[in-house]
Amino acid sequence: MTVERSILLIVGLIVLGSALLAAFQSPNWLWLTGIMGAHLIQASFTGICPVVMTLKKLGLPTKAGFA
Repeated sequence: MTVERSILLIVGLIVLGSALLAAFQSPNWLWLTGIMGAHLIQASFTGICPVVMTLKKLGLPTKAGFA
């Protein structure tokens, strides 16, 4: 598993989890979905993502995500 695919998996799980929690627990969980969306936009412009930095420190290889 590469860093690029791992980040897609992590963000997908967080968004899906927060959507399910919003449906079954409280609509306030949608704030987490919104925060993740805002972070993805921010990361696309700045290239700064703490999760990616952590995955790289753990030794995951990097490779084009959709090559």
